[in-house]
Amino acid sequence: MAHEVDQAKWEQGAAKLEDVYQGIVPVVPQGFMDFADIMTEDLFGAVWTRDALEVRDRRLIIMGVIAAIGGTSTWEIQCKAGLKRGDFTAEQLREVLIQATPYVGYPRAAEFTGVTEGAIAWWEKEQADAEETD
Repeated sequence: MAHEVDQAKWEQGAAKLEDVYQGIVPVVPQGFMDFADIMTEDLFGAVWTRDALEVRDRRLIIMGVIAAIGGTSTWEIQCKAGLKRGDFTAEQLREVLIQATPYVGYPRAAEFTGVTEGAIAWWEKEQADAEETD
């Protein structure tokens, strides 16, 4: 059974998803799959759009959860999007990992070190490429 889309909520969610991920995570076209429609409406149209926290705050919370559950690929997406969006600097991103380490454990956090540095290298290359084209 297909999910019935709330058009206004989906559009609001799609715009927020684009803002949060800066194109790193694409908006899945409406109607392509129920899961994506529900996520766009509920997660991005109802949760991420709330006024009480800024995107940066929400991203930091998510990164703590991701570190705790060991989601390195999702951590990488958050790192890249956060850098691209200007939510934090490379130094602040490294500090997020340092802060999370005592809570998630050194072995788990060590897995995120290379991912974090890879995201920073990606961002630095993006910036250098942009400067070359200016």
